[in-house]
Amino acid sequence: MKPARVLAFTRKEVLEIVRDPITVSVALFMPLVILFLFGYALSFDVENAPLIIVDHDKSAASRALSDQFLNTTYFRLVSAPDDERVAEHALMQGRARAVLSIPPDFGRRLARGEAAPVEFLVDGTYASTAAIVSAYGRAIMYAFPNGTLQLPVQPEVRVWYNPQLRSRDFIVPGLFAVILMAFPPLLTALAVSREKELGTIAQIYASPLTKPEFIIGKLLPYAAIAALQLAVVLATGFLWFKIPMHGSLGLLVALGLLYVLCTVSIGLLISTLVRTQVAAMLVTLVVTLMPSFLFSGFIYPIFTMPAFFQAYSAKIPTMYFVNISRGIVMRGAGLAELWTNVAVLVVYTVVVLTLATLLLKKRIG
Repeated sequence: MKPARVLAFTRKEVLEIVRDPITVSVALFMPLVILFLFGYALSFDVENAPLIIVDHDKSAASRALSDQFLNTTYFRLVSAPDDERVAEHALMQGRARAVLSIPPDFGRRLARGEAAPVEFLVDGTYASTAAIVSAYGRAIMYAFPNGTLQLPVQPEVRVWYNPQLRSRDFIVPGLFAVILMAFPPLLTALAVSREKELGTIAQIYASPLTKPEFIIGKLLPYAAIAALQLAVVLATGFLWFKIPMHGSLGLLVALGLLYVLCTVSIGLLISTLVRTQVAAMLVTLVVTLMPSFLFSGFIYPIFTMPAFFQAYSAKIPTMYFVNISRGIVMRGAGLAELWTNVAVLVVYTVVVLTLATLLLKKRIG
């Protein structure tokens, strides 16, 4: 391998990229679009859940319990009918997410020191939301200022790493991995397939450029663009979304650069398997974007998946960078805790680059 030839070929690639500023602009702009869309739209927090209160007791104690629900940001009062059927009908229509039903003897039972059962109905159509709303309701009732509604054992629960339970602090670090898996492979695969469609790649085939030199020459400029994408999404996540950083930013950047090398390598591998830009786009989306959303642990915890899909997730590099990103950002983890994920990414990158080189050799030869 001759460095001079690699640099010359890399320079040729850089000139082609510079002559196409629209592609570069889109490459840097689209990650921001995805980051803002998911950063704001995708949330597991529940606020202002529509609540209906049916107070059959009309006592000071029942009003105090109602106020306990409404003095939070979790619930907002939709209506307060006297008939249970009206509340159930509203729940059926989707106009409410929960119904608090207080029995007629609620205040008297509390005054006598007896147990005072309260019914809390939750719409389970959206299972994840229902679980959160149900937990909010139980927590509010357990905290009601009367011993009869409290648990026999008073738990002291502390949440580490995300004490405010803000879903954005969990989602945005995961988006770093998903975005960097979506766009760098697509750009690389489209660039090579475009040369195949135009026929200009035949000039490279006829040149003395070796196969490793071709792969490295293609890798470097698009890895540089991917590094810019990394800088853009990290800056936006920390400066705009105010994601707290508990670990080393330098370590996150260094491992992010390793990850973008891996993702660009995947694009090169795909480009050796397809001939057209349409095929490159479709294959890249199926191979990278879809698995990154569904099987990387970005949204759904991997330990909840069936064994087959857990094994499939282990073959997706996004899963390892999700672990790295969230580990550094949320838990302050270092290499001692993350080295297995880093090792997998290194091996993955080497294997993918080797396969791309071998398959390109078969194409040329």
